[in-house]
Amino acid sequence: MSQWYLSYDGKQTGPFDQVQAEFHVKMNSDGLAWKDGFSEWLPISQVPELTGKAAPKPPEPSAPPTNSNQKVSPPEPTQAAPAPGPKPTNSDEIDYRIFGSEMQFVEVELDPDESAVAEAGAMMYKDSHIEMETVFGDGSSSAGNKGGGFMNKLLGAGKRLLTGESLFMTVFTHKGHGKAHVAFGAPFPGNIVPVNLAAHGGCLICQKDSFLCSAKGVSIGIHLQKKILTGLFGGEGFIMQKLEGDGMAFMHAGGTIMERTLKQGEVLHVDTGCVVAFEPSVDFDIRTVGGIKTAMFGGEGLFLAHMEGPGKIWLQSLPFSRLAGRMLQAAPQMGGSKGEGSILGGFGNLLSGDND
Repeated sequence: MSQWYLSYDGKQTGPFDQVQAEFHVKMNSDGLAWKDGFSEWLPISQVPELTGKAAPKPPEPSAPPTNSNQKVSPPEPTQAAPAPGPKPTNSDEIDYRIFGSEMQFVEVELDPDESAVAEAGAMMYKDSHIEMETVFGDGSSSAGNKGGGFMNKLLGAGKRLLTGESLFMTVFTHKGHGKAHVAFGAPFPGNIVPVNLAAHGGCLICQKDSFLCSAKGVSIGIHLQKKILTGLFGGEGFIMQKLEGDGMAFMHAGGTIMERTLKQGEVLHVDTGCVVAFEPSVDFDIRTVGGIKTAMFGGEGLFLAHMEGPGKIWLQSLPFSRLAGRMLQAAPQMGGSKGEGSILGGFGNLLSGDND
């Protein structure tokens, strides 16, 4: 039986029998293969015996050794052997820059025919050669509003409606020459988080109002919490957003952003509103705070998010719900602060000119 040798990134392994070689190829097919009878190393994709696919006629076998008992060793992989190229992506490849500190915006650079997708109303400015098109659904189809079929677009729109977003999104496409730029602004104080989905397994789970914009080709779907307790008390409800694809996506979160990678079995307890996003490998659950006194007077509510690794998580220091709650408490209509602490109260406002 022929013995196989495999080479990945210049590192040779083997010998393997047929079953072992096929197992290694299934794990990683981006390499080279050789066995007795091959005149040179071949890309694994061109070896039908390992891939099960039809391939061109193999090269003529090399001359057999003079001694039939002599062990045949594979030739050294040459430096000129073609290295596997990068896998093709389905999303447009875009460049970007983030400006600002507390109130950030992201400027996306587009090449001709490249597109970016954003929530309705998120645009700050654009070059004149960039055309805007409102599409039904999440705009992830490579053909924009003209592709994917009506049912696919209806499904994408339905997913967005369940997450509380608009049925429509805006696609910005560069129709001119050279480089063009379009910018998207954050809706409230905080930071913009750029994420390359390809570096996170092509999927990310995030809170339902955190998506700002992305490269065209990224799908914005829904993620249903499997546990009813998590859905009811998870801070973001039963439904969260799921970003899928291999391109750049931009999320927005309040306050300061913390990125942390949890190891296998590592657990972090987080205020439910402070969770921005996490990789699907992270186990997201809801646990009670503790005793009755802590739950009633601790100020953190009855539940905390229980996040267990492995995987990466993103947290925010100022959830918008917390900011909105403080602003509502401070409103005069709700009995909040009047006169900014002045002992003159309303009369002090008359003197200072603050009569709104």
